[in-house]
Amino acid sequence: MIEAFWVKIKKMARVIAVCNAKGGVGKTTTAVNLGAYLALQGKRVLLVDFDPQGNASSHLGVSPIHISESVYHGILDLVPPKSLIRPSLVYNFHLIPSAPHLAGALVELVGVENREYFLRKFLTQLRHEYDYILIDLSPSLTLLTINALAASDEIIIPVQAEYYSLEGLGQLLETIDMIKENLNHPITVKGALLTMFDKREHLSREVAKNLRRYFPHTVFDTEIPRSVALAEAPSFGKPIPLYRPDSSGAQAYEKLAKEILRLENAYYVAERPSMSENFGNFNIEI
Repeated sequence: MIEAFWVKIKKMARVIAVCNAKGGVGKTTTAVNLGAYLALQGKRVLLVDFDPQGNASSHLGVSPIHISESVYHGILDLVPPKSLIRPSLVYNFHLIPSAPHLAGALVELVGVENREYFLRKFLTQLRHEYDYILIDLSPSLTLLTINALAASDEIIIPVQAEYYSLEGLGQLLETIDMIKENLNHPITVKGALLTMFDKREHLSREVAKNLRRYFPHTVFDTEIPRSVALAEAPSFGKPIPLYRPDSSGAQAYEKLAKEILRLENAYYVAERPSMSENFGNFNIEI
């Protein structure tokens, strides 16, 4: 009975935002390829494209300019959530696409009560269907970003292995603290992820060293290398395990997925409540 109850709790999806206010650090690449490898590890994964540019959608072969309904219609409760879900080429890896009209939500929600919670309410209807829900965000701190963070349990922060990437982290961490305090939402930083890393370059090694020394949260052991295959894959509408599974980028994202699963398993072992041998021995009359 207790075991079944615990398993039921675990089946609720972990919602993870992939976010950094700086552009070009590998957010979409990470969201798409991490999602694909989590699915290949046997997990049910939903990727929510919450960027009006729709890069994650096009990466998975869905053109943002050719769709009539997107996540925009979902958060405004104009269509049922499940009607927006599209399969990808990877089994158990699904997508809710975005389109340019999502940018209109920035204006439409400004004067609306509880405007920070539209995405959260939308995803609540889907959490029982998946193990992981990943949210890909635009490189800016807007109302859409606040919605995504308020909907998420955790955040992964891709950090490009260059000096200027470190400068934007402080602002993002302040935004996360604001979400915690003002919205009373216990979001946590799952980890910072080094991207476009080249161990041959002194700068990459210095950025990695400083990030691991001073970043106040976890820094993943996995480092995502510069990879031509990762850059080419979106133009073919495929995640990296289907385009070049033998590439260094593919191997790195597979390693990242396994690292996250290890962290998740450790979390559940640590959080699992201890109980006496007589726990549950209640005399209940029916």
